[in-house]
Formats: sequence, C-alpha cells, structure tokens
Amino acid sequence: MKTKSSIKNAMAAMGVNVVSILVGLIAQRIFIKILGAEYLGINGLFSNIISMLGIVELGIGSAIIYNLYKPIVKKDYDTINSLMDLYKKAYHIIAIIVFLLGISVTPFLKFIVGQNTLDININIVYIMFIVDITCSYLLSYKRSILYADQKNYIINIIHMVYYVVLNFLQLLFLYFTKNYYIYLVIKIIMRVVENLIITLYVNKKYFYLDSKNINKLDKNIIDDIVKKVKALFFHKIGTFIVLGTDNIIISKFLGLVTVGLYSNYYMIIDAANKVFGQAIAAIMPSVGHMLVTDSKEKVYKVFKKIRFANFLISSFAGTSLLVLMSPFVTIWVGKKYLLSISVLIVLVFNFYQKMMRYSYSIFKEAAGIYYEDRFVPLIESVLNIIASVILVKLIGLPGVFIGTIVSGLALWCYSYPKFVYKKLFSRNYKNYAIETISYILLFVFIATTTYGISTMIVFKNIFLKLVINAIICVIIPCLINIIVFYRTDNFKYYKKLLLKR
Repeated sequence: MKTKSSIKNAMAAMGVNVVSILVGLIAQRIFIKILGAEYLGINGLFSNIISMLGIVELGIGSAIIYNLYKPIVKKDYDTINSLMDLYKKAYHIIAIIVFLLGISVTPFLKFIVGQNTLDININIVYIMFIVDITCSYLLSYKRSILYADQKNYIINIIHMVYYVVLNFLQLLFLYFTKNYYIYLVIKIIMRVVENLIITLYVNKKYFYLDSKNINKLDKNIIDDIVKKVKALFFHKIGTFIVLGTDNIIISKFLGLVTVGLYSNYYMIIDAANKVFGQAIAAIMPSVGHMLVTDSKEKVYKVFKKIRFANFLISSFAGTSLLVLMSPFVTIWVGKKYLLSISVLIVLVFNFYQKMMRYSYSIFKEAAGIYYEDRFVPLIESVLNIIASVILVKLIGLPGVFIGTIVSGLALWCYSYPKFVYKKLFSRNYKNYAIETISYILLFVFIATTTYGISTMIVFKNIFLKLVINAIICVIIPCLINIIVFYRTDNFKYYKKLLLKR
C-alpha cells in the first residue's frame, strides 16, 4: 500500500474538514440568529430529499473509479480516456433525470413539510435545491480521476476554499437582506465555480484527457461496470433510505422545529464523521491498488491495522460526543436547543457503529464487492423505515435513530462477515464475532467510564466545564486503550510509525 499517498490524503482530509467545521459552526449559529430554527429545519429536510434523489446515480461513479485503478497504475491512457468519456455521458444523463424526478416531487411537498409558519414559497425554495444538485452532476465527473489517482487532497483543498467563500458570501447577504432566496442563489453559483476550478485543474494535470480519439471500451470492462451498477443500484437505495429518511420521519411525526433542533446535533456529529471518517476513507484508493498487487495474507494484516486505528478513532470520537455535546451546544446556540440525554446516547452509539463500518467498507468497495450482497441494502432500508416509524410513535425522537441502529444489523451480521471477512481474508465467522463484539464492549466501557468521571466534576462556568470535559476525553480513553492494547502488534506498529516521524 502507498503509505505516503494515504497519509497525505488522510491529513489533508482532516485539516480541511477542521477548517470547514469551524466555518460551518459559526455560519449555522448566525443563520439561526437571523432566520430561526424553522428555516434550519427546512434546510435539513430538503437536503435529505435531494440526497435521496442521488439514487439515480446508480453507483456508476464507484464502478468507474474501481475500473480506473488498474489503467492508472499501468498508464493505459486509452482506457482511462474511454472510461472518463463514459463517466461524462452517464453523468449528463443522470443530471437530466435527477432534475425531472426532483420537479415531479413538487406537488407532494405540502404533505412532506407539514404545518409551518415560514414566510417563503416552499416550491420555489425546493426547486432551487434541485437546480443546485443538477449543476453538481453536470460538472463534477472529472473528480473521479483524482480519486482513483490518490489525489483526494486536491479536491479537499479546493472544497475548503469554496466552503469558506460560500459561507462568507451567504452570511454577508443574509445579514443585510434577510433574504433566504439570495442565500440559495449564492450556493448554486459557488457550486458551479468549484466544479469549474476542479475541471480546469484536471485538464491541466491530465493533459491526455484532451484526446479526441476515444476508443471503444473492452467488453470485459463494460460487463464489469454493468454488473456493478446493477448491484450498486440496490446499495444506493439502501444508503439513501437509511441516511435520507430521518429528517422526513422527524418532520412528519414531530415537526420542523424538531428537525431544526436535531440539525444542530447532526451538524456536529457529521463534522466528527467527516474529520475522522475521511481520514480512514482516504486510504481506499491505496487499498484498491493493494488488492490488485498483494496476497490475501498481507491484505488481512493491513486490514487489522486499519480496523485497530478505526476503533481508536471511533471510540475517542464517540466518547467525546457523549461528554462534550451538551455543554458545547449550550455555548454555541443556547440551552433551549438541547436534546435529552437519551437521544444523545442513541445518537452516539449510532455514530460509533457507522464509524466502525469504514474499515470494512473501504476493503469491500475497493475490491468491487457490490453484486454479491446487492439485496442486503434493501433489507437494511426496509428494517430502517419500519423500525423508525414504529419506534418514533412509541418513544419519540430516540426511536428514529434506534431504527437506524437496528437496520445496521443487516450489514454487521451478514454482509461484512461473509463478503469481507470470509471472501477477502478467508477468515471464519467465530473470529469475526469475537473481535467485533469485543470492540463494542470496550467502546461502551470507555464511553460510560469517561462520562461518569465527567459528571463527578461540577462547574458553574459552562466554558470551564467544556474545557475540563475535553481534557477528560483525551486522558481516559487514551489510558484505557493503552492498558488494553499496549502489548499487541497493532499498537506496536503505530507506536513505531509515530516515533519515526
């Protein structure tokens, strides 16, 4: 595996996301102060609906990126050009379909949004969201070669600049005009600018993409893409239903204001996921190259190291969210925006199980394993909707996220052990179960111990409380993990890697 490329991508992803998160937190606070929680709710709701329209993409991007790994390694420019041409045509068609499907949802918005007191035309706002995502599909296809060539950091740096400028302009105009429409127009314009900059960079860096002589793709490659796209269609359905329906269910049963309250928590949790998760996901192109060239035994050893790092990151991040969320939200937007501790506990455990998926999913996706478990996402999405709707009626907001946790069992109990642990590494289910459950129990112990210690220390000053809690979150998880893992090979590997720097 190309360690230098992986580290560069991981560090860039973390650094860029830290900046983006800080900007986002400031922007959301100002947005709430100017427009209020209900506008925040409509933002979150329409973002969910738009994300669900992404199902039209069918996973074509992932299938083509997978097929780009080998020709990039071999410098097969003809195949690269043919794949990129296919990508361009596919994404232009997808953009048209997304736009038409998105528009067709407009008559049903009043049933989805429910009661509200917003002084805007819901249909116009929604169409502006549709235009934004359509522009993205029309212009973003050239990013694929940067992903496949392990140049993720370029995309991340450009996106950071885009995000900072976007928020500055949006808040500037929002402050002086209080006009939500202008806020959305700026987003559309900046989306186009970002994609044009990436396109110009790719055109200059990969000069051979200007070739007008596009050869017909090899039949084996076309067959592989078609097979993966068919399978990825089911994966897309599962992903967008599981991740895209929470706000819709909350809006329908609990109202837009509750969506707005959850949006604050979601922003922080999503920020943690991006900072820590993308650091892990950044190595996927390197894993893709490794699967092409290395033995199963070597691949498994690398997987164990990645999963160990995944746990250290997930346990630290999850524990920090549990301990720091309430004081941070109180300082950030005010005590009236706090959710109950029961909701927070469920959100944190849901965050942990999603974070721990990275070590499995990056190997699964890099290996192109989509067809074999194509029906699992459908099972996951059906479980999610049924469980979430039933539980939200019984126990309120925590039920929505417990439903998501329950649906995740389809992956943890079937897909990962069968198609990653057994297929890629030739390991048995017993070892998978022992290792997975051990990590879960250790996380629960770390989180509850750290939270318990934090509650014993009481401060009237909320800022001081946040600082002390943050120090506790660094010390306790680190101590426990050192005690548990100090003698293991994985711990020694990372210790040696860090000391070298």
